[in-house]
Amino acid sequence: MNISAASKATGLPVKTVRYYADINLVEAHSRSASGYRTYNDIAVRKLVFVRRSREFGFSIEECRELLGLYQDQYRTIAEVKRIAAKHLEEIEVKQQELQSLHDALAHQVKSCRGDHHPDCPIIDYLG
Repeated sequence: MNISAASKATGLPVKTVRYYADINLVEAHSRSASGYRTYNDIAVRKLVFVRRSREFGFSIEECRELLGLYQDQYRTIAEVKRIAAKHLEEIEVKQQELQSLHDALAHQVKSCRGDHHPDCPIIDYLG
């Protein structure tokens, strides 16, 4: 199938499919006589795998590593779990950071009267 059909089958924009091929993450199966990339079912499954991995927030390099394990019939699940567990820890740290930001901003918003006076605790805090 051509890149447009692969894009529709995977739910990825054509630019993303092309980018993944350009960085050798998921290569096109072959090229047509006119030089256009063509994708077979295996390449499409790899693209879907990468899309789903990216939806979980895995980096391109983590996707590359996971894709390598996906293709390796002799992989160990311990390695897959290690990658996923490390990423989960990173997500949990980000959640804590966002919660701290939320709490600090919520406090500032709550302490602001929101009227027509020029004194603003939010501006004072930021300054």
